[in-house]
Amino acid sequence: MRHCCKAATIVLLAIACVNFASGNDWPGFRGPAGNGIATDEAPPVTWNATTNVKWKAPLPRPANGSPIVSNGRVFVTSAQDDEGHKRSLYCFDRADGKQLWVHTVDFPKTMPTHKTNPYCGSTPAANGEVVVVWHASAGLVCLDFDGKELWSRDLGEFEHIWGYGTSPVIYQDRVILNSGPGERIFVAAYDLQTGKTIWEVDEPQQGKNGSEREDGKYKGSWCTPIVANVDGKDQVICTMPTRVVAFDPKDGGVIWTCDGIRGPKGDLSYSQPLLSDGILVAIGGFNGPGLGVRLGGIGDITESNRLWRNEKNPQSIGSGVFLDGYVYRPNAGPGTMECLDPKTGEVIWTERLGNCWGSIVYAAGRCYVTDQNGKTHVFKPSPEKYEGLGANELGEPSNSTPAISDDQIFIRTFNHVYCIGE
Repeated sequence: MRHCCKAATIVLLAIACVNFASGNDWPGFRGPAGNGIATDEAPPVTWNATTNVKWKAPLPRPANGSPIVSNGRVFVTSAQDDEGHKRSLYCFDRADGKQLWVHTVDFPKTMPTHKTNPYCGSTPAANGEVVVVWHASAGLVCLDFDGKELWSRDLGEFEHIWGYGTSPVIYQDRVILNSGPGERIFVAAYDLQTGKTIWEVDEPQQGKNGSEREDGKYKGSWCTPIVANVDGKDQVICTMPTRVVAFDPKDGGVIWTCDGIRGPKGDLSYSQPLLSDGILVAIGGFNGPGLGVRLGGIGDITESNRLWRNEKNPQSIGSGVFLDGYVYRPNAGPGTMECLDPKTGEVIWTERLGNCWGSIVYAAGRCYVTDQNGKTHVFKPSPEKYEGLGANELGEPSNSTPAISDDQIFIRTFNHVYCIGE
């Protein structure tokens, strides 16, 4: 394989407009830049169900969507019934956890999902003035901070045996969404003020339906896009079922693609791509392939820029972080943490923690990740070895990612949303 030697300059963008936000808001999935990194200086290291819990608020149903924090509000999704007929966005006061309002979309049809992925698995996005939530077949909805619906879009039905889970991204004056999985998959941009379609690009796929590729193996992308500036040009980058694709956020033009996500068990992607130091790392789902890409190309860069490809990996659902030249990533099965060399794909070390569906977040020199038992592991990122700093149990299951804002940690379990603070 021919390697490209050009080094790309990458800047992860603060993807949500924060003109009205206060402090260190966490306005979307995986934070202000969508990369899991917070600028907070002193979030807590230790807590449990009774210690360092500033408040907790009940939620009606389990779900895998994560909380966000914007302009004094905490937002999180939850269904109000087991059939997904009532899909809701909850708004809490971040100071005391008081429920300020709930907005519910009624959807009469029961869509398939999996018991591990209840309805409302999407994380909302906000900019301090409006909040956008994706309810899949029940629509894309924009609300003001008083809970008033400003607009909604019916984008069709998205049917998959494992349900849905991608999250919207606010970029400047628009909402970026990787829709699906389903019979139709498309990445699109919608006007933040009106909901009008700005651009929409279909992703080619083959198969009998939205859940199976042509040989009957599974397929689908649950990846939330990231926005990065690569060599002075903004790009919307998303791991699709068979490849990684970069779009121009202005008009949806495809800037580059890199093949390699298709795996022996299916065409699947869950976790976000990770970017830094001119390299992108993407991991397929269901023990699928992982690959490293040297950024800076145009068109199909598979042959010219793909640095490595590992055919088989542990199950990758939660996303990792790219720190100081290394990638740290959680595995859903087996329940391990890994340190990866992004230049070669070599695994430097592995530590068993517990199955993690949530993603890693980083603040103040520490990484935080919550496993499925609701235990949040805190460790110091180091390529030498795993250095655990704490393991904090809330006693409730969780498949979600913590939010860090103004030295407080917000964790969504199957039963509550917690505010952790010293």
